[in-house]
Amino acid sequence: MRLIARKRSRVAVGLALGLVLTVTAACGGDSKDSDEASTGQNTATGTPIKVGFFSPEGGVNTLPGAVAGMKAGVSYVNTELGGVDGHPLEVVSCPVDGTPEKTISCANKFVQDKVVAAFDGFNYSSSAGVDILVDAKIPLVGQIAFDQITGSKADGRVFFGAPQASFLVGALQGFKAQGMTAVTMTLVDTPSGHNTVDNQLKPLATALGLKAEGVYFSATNPNFSALASTIVSTKPDVAGLVASPNESVCTQLVKNLRSLGYKGGVFLAACTGFIDAAPKDAPGAMMYAPGWLPGSEKYAPAEAGKQLETAAKEIKQAGGSKDFFAYGQFATVVDFATGLATTPSADGLTGEAVLTTLKGLKDFPTFLGSPATCGKPTSPNCTTQMLLFSVQDDLTLKPVGDTWIVPSPQILSAIPGAS
Repeated sequence: MRLIARKRSRVAVGLALGLVLTVTAACGGDSKDSDEASTGQNTATGTPIKVGFFSPEGGVNTLPGAVAGMKAGVSYVNTELGGVDGHPLEVVSCPVDGTPEKTISCANKFVQDKVVAAFDGFNYSSSAGVDILVDAKIPLVGQIAFDQITGSKADGRVFFGAPQASFLVGALQGFKAQGMTAVTMTLVDTPSGHNTVDNQLKPLATALGLKAEGVYFSATNPNFSALASTIVSTKPDVAGLVASPNESVCTQLVKNLRSLGYKGGVFLAACTGFIDAAPKDAPGAMMYAPGWLPGSEKYAPAEAGKQLETAAKEIKQAGGSKDFFAYGQFATVVDFATGLATTPSADGLTGEAVLTTLKGLKDFPTFLGSPATCGKPTSPNCTTQMLLFSVQDDLTLKPVGDTWIVPSPQILSAIPGAS
């Protein structure tokens, strides 16, 4: 991936160089609290650009990978990419736990601290705070809008990855391409889970010529043995999770399905940890992603392979692991910084300027992802393309169809915010 050249840029260091520098980011804790960091060859020393981060650190939706990815991404941008025109990113980190109250509190904090953008952090309740940010002219930036309400509108937000609907539609298209006809998916037993099955999964599957069923599990006391038995009784060609609250759920589900002798496809949303946690049960499992994931190097384009190496080094230094959320958050930070390299000036940057710049990106070469064209009037997303990976016998990840899946534009056009 190339950096966009600027007249006022410092030395441009390509994303593929992957210099081994022992650094840590000024991320986590309040904006003025920072970890000690080594100085890289291209360390940004200008006036900091202050950004917020809805850090998923509490509740059942804790995502330590996203926290590590944010830290790694900021460190990489600040010490190897020279920040944004020499200005380092400075993070105001605010913990959220999936509840609207926490999100509202953090949104107000970001307004008070005068950040110029807020990173979504895969926040399931981001819609509770998005209007506060929009009113303050602070753009919300992310990879995937996990809150469907947030993802249904375009104003004041930019997501470099595809909309939620793309992953479901794309996965169903991928199943059909493999000759599968019967799909059973399980979700947490909540109104949102039932809505996903009744108003998205079933009608979308029908439109693609597939039969789909939904079963549910308790968020507080799941019985995975009973759940797996129920799933197997429906005799699906592919079974699994449309979305997962954490990696443990994915691991428990695939273990229990395989223990019952189920040999069909297992779809595990965006999980990756089950591959190391249950290696004998992993082959044949599938997961979606907005970009290339660790384990897919032998199938990825050369540039994506180099980017995976870079991300792996930086995330490991930040204490993270080979986790979808770590790579997704890392990529988001890098795309944010390189995307802002197109702004006329990073001096005195405002939220309005950030939003205008990011919305203006066309055919932008994202880190690990597909080219992004942002600024659609009806969608906050910069692409609809996604990857569906299948775990091979050697535990590598091979894209179904060998490349990007383009979900049906006709189907996406009927879903608010999806196209």
